[in-house]
Amino acid sequence: MIISQFMTQEHRDCDTEFAKAEQLAADGKWEEAEQAFLEFANDTLRHFKREEDELFPAFEAQTGSSEGPTQVMRYEHEQVRGLIGKLAEALEAEDRDAYLSLCESMMILLQQHNMKEEQMLYAMCDRVLPPELKTETLDKMKAVEL
Repeated sequence: MIISQFMTQEHRDCDTEFAKAEQLAADGKWEEAEQAFLEFANDTLRHFKREEDELFPAFEAQTGSSEGPTQVMRYEHEQVRGLIGKLAEALEAEDRDAYLSLCESMMILLQQHNMKEEQMLYAMCDRVLPPELKTETLDKMKAVEL
């Protein structure tokens, strides 16, 4: 499996979890929404950790640059982390309007972020990383836990 396939599938899985949590909150099923949200948050944060601890450093070492796409992705990860915190607060307060409003912001941010990673960064990783480093990096990413 190549890096872009693995990481893109993680995006899709997180998107599904996010949509489930949003629907449950919209329906006022707060306990179930909280559980679904925790699954989304944990999987998203693990995905970021895989990128930040393994993929980005491998890419930066190979290209000799920590500026550019990885720097932008790290910044956007921080934005997502901030929204995760705000979403958790809205869930805790069972504030449907606030939660759904924040969901709109999160969805836009994640769609744009994921598109950049999938269409640019992951493709670049698959292109510039030598096969053995790609395999090693993918194995290390799969082993990452929170």
